[in-house]
Amino acid sequence: MSRLEDIEKFYELMDMLENKVGEKQLLHQCNGKMNWPERGMYFFFEPGEQRTSSGNGCRVVRIGTHAVSARSKTTLWKRLLQHKGCSKTGGGNHRGSVFRKIVGLSLINKTEELNSDTWGKGSSTPKEVRPQELPLEREVSNIIRYMPFLWLKVDDEPSKDSQRAYLEKNSIALLSNWNKEPIDEPSANWLGRSCPIEKVKASGLWNSNHVEGEYDPAFLDVLEGYIEKM
Repeated sequence: MSRLEDIEKFYELMDMLENKVGEKQLLHQCNGKMNWPERGMYFFFEPGEQRTSSGNGCRVVRIGTHAVSARSKTTLWKRLLQHKGCSKTGGGNHRGSVFRKIVGLSLINKTEELNSDTWGKGSSTPKEVRPQELPLEREVSNIIRYMPFLWLKVDDEPSKDSQRAYLEKNSIALLSNWNKEPIDEPSANWLGRSCPIEKVKASGLWNSNHVEGEYDPAFLDVLEGYIEKM
């Protein structure tokens, strides 16, 4: 099968997944008391980002999972919460979320008023820079919290060889337009076009890992199997 046919199949599976979970979620409406599985995957869509080659509807713009290193204790909700940020302040910690970091870098490139010399530097946030970074963290939250997403239960043990890692890697590689004939190109106004990370800009995804890889078409059967179990 061609890559286009595989992408069409992928979105058929997304429709199946949505039917299983009921509807897409928005992070601004989510909390830890909801019925999240311990481990799983997520697929973010984005308002205004439409499929143009593979069919109708919004395209997936971010794929992720968690706990892919041995003995990791991170749960699916904890990972989503890192992307959502802090409800009390409206901000967040981009140093704990690559998703937040790259959205912020794109905003910095596009909007002079949101410039930050400290964004993305260091592995923790010094107390003195938090007030300076808060306006940008809030803008990042306002974008990510209103991206519809689907989640999938894949409850295997933490490992770089886990099924979650396999599905994440192959889903990203399939949808990525890096060095390939573009399918479902991002819109002219997509914020990611302002990202200084070439892998984000060229792939059309809010992902920087796995975008340059090849995909194994057999992953679609594995993905379908997990969706059927939901």
